Amino acid sequence: MLRFLTAGESHGKGLIGIIDGIPSNLKIDIDFINMELKRRQKGYGRGNRMKIESDEINILSGVRGGITTGSPLTFFIENKDYKNWIDKMHIEKSIKESITKPRPGHADFAGSIKYNQKDLRNILERSSARETAMRVAIGSVAKLILKQFGINIYSYITSIGNLVDEQKYDINKIKTSDDSIMRVLNKGLEEKIIRMIDKTKEVGDTLGGSFKLLATNIPIGLGSHAQWDKKLDSKLTGAIMSLQGIKAIEIGTGINSSKNVGSNVHDEIFYNGSYYRKTNNAGGIEGGISNGENIEIKAYMKPIPSLRIPLQSVDMDTKEKVSAHKERADVCAVPSASIVGESILAWTLVEELFIKFGGDSIDEIKVNYYNYINN
Repeated sequence: MLRFLTAGESHGKGLIGIIDGIPSNLKIDIDFINMELKRRQKGYGRGNRMKIESDEINILSGVRGGITTGSPLTFFIENKDYKNWIDKMHIEKSIKESITKPRPGHADFAGSIKYNQKDLRNILERSSARETAMRVAIGSVAKLILKQFGINIYSYITSIGNLVDEQKYDINKIKTSDDSIMRVLNKGLEEKIIRMIDKTKEVGDTLGGSFKLLATNIPIGLGSHAQWDKKLDSKLTGAIMSLQGIKAIEIGTGINSSKNVGSNVHDEIFYNGSYYRKTNNAGGIEGGISNGENIEIKAYMKPIPSLRIPLQSVDMDTKEKVSAHKERADVCAVPSASIVGESILAWTLVEELFIKFGGDSIDEIKVNYYNYINN
């Protein structure tokens, strides 16, 4: 069984990731992983933290001579900012600070009650989106696996605040999203977004948005209709919803499909040496199973809950009306979230790929895969 765990706090010593069940004989490209980590740190509207951190992966186990051995793969990413937070994050010495003013929209409030914590930093450090750096590293390994089967993952931004890009783009255009600082495909919209972010920052507020994920060259048969918890769309939406700030998911033309008649929604099936569709309203998934078309998912991210001019809250110690705690944060992190979304999509597809074509080495999995594809 393939699985992963992450550990670490936003301002602690660093982040740790462990992948269990990784097959042997997979070539690990460290430069590719580090490039993915850099992609996560880009985007207009990011905070000063990005000027401090320059994430690089450190592999601690599971790789020898650049090739996986089949044993657990362990990663470490150092938090370079830790030296500035030792007094607040020391593992042994007592901490004088105590945060008691939860931020609306953050895990601060509910987390402190659930875990009986008087200092909200014990919640906010782990719930921070800093954790996603390790998920990108882990997802990068998943991307390396998918490339063995000709499967690729892409993303682009479809909206920031109330600025929406409703155009449809072909795959060649989608591949250029990294050329934009906001990862948008409409350059005119990019300029408007940058101006909006600047104005939002001036008034101490934050912005959310949406992004689209695309997976190409997907084989028919990932997922299952047989049980509720084996459906591919269920697994994908659950996984992407685990990304900090995501509040809604759409597969294919899901929302518009609900407003239309069936004859205009369902993708007709054709055959010309192989099965194909002229439309992809289903987003590549029917009945919980991949149907061979591109998987298309749209994710919606709420505005970041750490505001420079904070909202009203209650001091959980005194119960008095106060302004919420202020923590260093971004104005807009939707471009960064889209990169994390790519990694989450990649990981979930690899999980399903291994369920369908599993083996202990990448060689064995490829044999199983191509035997299936060529039948």
